[in-house]
Amino acid sequence: MVMKVILLVLFFSVMIGIGLYCRRHSTDVSGFVLGGRSVGPWLTAFAYGTSYFSAVIFVGYAGQFGWKYGISATWVGIGNALLGSLVAWVVLGRRTRIMTQHLDSATMPDFFGKRFDSPTLRIAASVITFIFLVPYTASLYNGLSRLFGMAFNVDYSICVIVMAVLTGIYVIAGGYMATAINDFIQGCIMLVGIVAVILAVLNSKGGFMAAYQGMAQIQDPSVSEVPGMFASFFGPDPLNLLGVVLLTSLGTWGLPQMVQKFYAIKSEKSISTGTIVSTFFAIIVAGGCYFLGGFSRLFTTGEEVAANGFDSIVPTMLAGLPDILIAVVVILVLSASMSTLSSLVLTSSSTLTLDLIKGNIVKDMDEKKQVSVMRILLVIFIAISVVIAIVQYKSNVTFIAQLMGVSWGALAGAFLAPFLYGLYWKRTTGAACWVSFAFSTVVMIANIFVRSSFPKLLQSPINAGAFCMIAGLVIVPVVSLFTPKPDKKLVDDAFASYSKKVMVPQSSALASGEDAE
Repeated sequence: MVMKVILLVLFFSVMIGIGLYCRRHSTDVSGFVLGGRSVGPWLTAFAYGTSYFSAVIFVGYAGQFGWKYGISATWVGIGNALLGSLVAWVVLGRRTRIMTQHLDSATMPDFFGKRFDSPTLRIAASVITFIFLVPYTASLYNGLSRLFGMAFNVDYSICVIVMAVLTGIYVIAGGYMATAINDFIQGCIMLVGIVAVILAVLNSKGGFMAAYQGMAQIQDPSVSEVPGMFASFFGPDPLNLLGVVLLTSLGTWGLPQMVQKFYAIKSEKSISTGTIVSTFFAIIVAGGCYFLGGFSRLFTTGEEVAANGFDSIVPTMLAGLPDILIAVVVILVLSASMSTLSSLVLTSSSTLTLDLIKGNIVKDMDEKKQVSVMRILLVIFIAISVVIAIVQYKSNVTFIAQLMGVSWGALAGAFLAPFLYGLYWKRTTGAACWVSFAFSTVVMIANIFVRSSFPKLLQSPINAGAFCMIAGLVIVPVVSLFTPKPDKKLVDDAFASYSKKVMVPQSSALASGEDAE
C-alpha cells in the first residue's frame, strides 16, 4: 500500500508541476488551445495516442470484446493501429494542418463554419460536440474507479472527484502544451505498463502457449457450437467484430479531440515522424489491451460476468498480480484516463468559447477574456461530467462500452464525412454537412431510447455508430451533388492553401531540369 501511495503522489506531483511550468505557453488563445501550433512530432504522436486509448479501452472494451470474441479481439487493436493511426495520419495530418492554419481555425466546428461560410453550421457542430463528449467523459471515470476500488478499496465518488480535480488543475494552468507534455510522460508509462501486465497475466496461466491451449478448450454453446472458436483467427462472430473495428478505428477521423491534434503540428518532419510513432504506440497499447482481454475466459465465469458486468472482467484478471504490478496497472490506467480526460475537456471548453459564445452570446471578447472563459468552462464541464458519472454509477444505467459507443457514433458519424470531404473535395456543400449532422445525431439518440425498434444488427450502439460513419461517407457526396454548388471564390481560397509553394532542402526533394544545374 505504501508503494502504491508513493507512486500516486509522485505521478500527481509531476502532472501538476508540468501544468504550472507551462503557464507561460497559455496566455493567448493559440497557445492555450493549440500550443502555438509548434508542438513537435513525439509530443503530437503521444498526445494523439493517449487521447485515443483510455480506461474505456483497457477496462471496458478489452474486457467486453475479449470475452465475446476471444483472442480474435486483437484485430480491434490492429485496426486501431493501421486504420485509426497510420492511415488517419497519412490522409488527414498534412491537409488538416495546412487548411486549418490557412482558415485560422482552432477547432473542428470553427473549420466547418469557415470552410462552408456558415456561422450556424459552426454553432450546431459546437453543440453536438459538447453534448456527446459528456457521456464519453463519464465512461472514463467508471473504468478507472473499478481499478482503484480493487487496489485501494476507495469509494467510487472519491476516485472520480480526485481524478477530475487533478486533471483540471494542470489543464487549466498550462492548456494544450501542459496536456501534450503530460501525454508524453503518461504514454511512456502506458507502453511499459501494458507489456509488463501482459507478461505477468499470461505467466500466471503457465505462459502464452499454455494460455492459448486453455482458450482453445473453452466452449460456450450460447455463442458458438464450434470447438475452439475463442482461440480462432476471426472468432465466433466476425461480423460484429468488424463493427467494433470500424467504430474504434475509423471513428477517430471524425472525433474533434483527435483531429484537433493535427492542428497543432509543427512541421513536415513532425507529420512523418508522428505517423510512425503513433502507429507503434497504437500497436503496443491497443493491440496489447485487446490481446490481454482475449484471455479473459480463463479468469472468470459466465455467472460472474452476468452478476458483475463486463467492466469487472479486467480487474478480475489483474486481482492476483503482485502489489508492485497492481500499482503499475493503476498508474497505467490513470495515465490513460487523465490524458483522454484532459483532451476532452480542453476540446469542449475551447469549442463552446470560440464557436458558440464568442461573437454570438458575447460580441466583443479579447484574447485574455477568451482564455479566461475557456478556463471557467473547463471547471463547469468537469463538474458536469463528475455528476453524471456518479449518478450513472449509483443507478447502474449502463456500462462503459455503451457510453463510448453512443458518443463515438454520434460525433464520428456527424463529423467524419463532412470533414474528410471538406479537406479533399471542392464540391462539398454546407447542406450535405447539415444532413450528415442530423442523420447521425438522430440515429444515435434513437438508439438510446428506442433501441429495441432497430434491426437486430444495429441495436448495439457500436454497430449503430459504425453504420452512421459509413452512411455519412455516402450521404455527403450524394447530397452535395443535388444541392447548389458552393461559392467558387470561397472554395478556391480554401484550397489555394495546398498550392502555396514552399522551399525545402534537397535532402527532402531532388531538384530537376534547370534547377539541378
